[in-house]
Amino acid sequence: QVQLVESGGGLVQPGGSLRLSCAASGTSFSINSMGWYRQGPGKARELVASVTSGGDTNYGDSVKGRSTISLDNANNTVTLQMNSLKPEDTAVYFCKAVIGIRGYNYLYWGQGTQVTVSS
Repeated sequence: QVQLVESGGGLVQPGGSLRLSCAASGTSFSINSMGWYRQGPGKARELVASVTSGGDTNYGDSVKGRSTISLDNANNTVTLQMNSLKPEDTAVYFCKAVIGIRGYNYLYWGQGTQVTVSS
């Protein structure tokens, strides 16, 4: 069994920055990819950013140019740095991981962390 533990988030002023981290823990697993998705009020869940174990990254259009995602393979932790935050970045942010266990891939989601951008 693998667990995802998210940290970061909270209340941020417009123009500010935040850092979200998500650590995967468990036994006998490997990370294929990790990333962050978000769901704003009344909106569908959307990609924020993702990264593979090989370092390939993918960003949602709404955060390109002001976000950086990185994966620490040794500690199974993904970190998302977001800058120049806007009120429309307000959402619940979810960590997502594709985990390899004994030759099979499994999808895991974190419980979500609230990010509110407001003055």
